[in-house]
Formats: sequence, C-alpha cells, structure tokens
Amino acid sequence: MQKKGIVPMEHLNIGEFNRGQSSKLLRNLSEEDKTAFILKNGKPMAVVMSYERYERLLAKGIDINDC
Repeated sequence: MQKKGIVPMEHLNIGEFNRGQSSKLLRNLSEEDKTAFILKNGKPMAVVMSYERYERLLAKGIDINDC
C-alpha cells in the first residue's frame, strides 16, 4: 500500500480579507475542497476549510471542537 503524501496547506494573509477579498478566497477554498491557514504578521492565527471537508471529518468520528 502506498502512503499518501502530505499536501501543504495554503496560506492566506489576513490583509487579503481586510481588502474585501474574503468572499472570493472562501469561495475558492470551498470549490476546491481545500484547507488554509490565515496568517497575521506572518503567523498562523486560524484555519479554514471547506464545509464538505468538515462533514467528512465528522463522518469519520473526528470532531474538531473536541480536540
């Protein structure tokens, strides 16, 4: 069995959200079923993911709110 490679998460700067790009950025994450770090001053402050990905985690018994 071949081990699946780790794909690095996308990094989004909080400044892009502040410049009115949030709708576009979130739509792209959702459409591409991705997860991304939100960076502020170069440091991760939050993680966002598509709703479909979140649903898959819940279906596997992983509740990110319990971690």
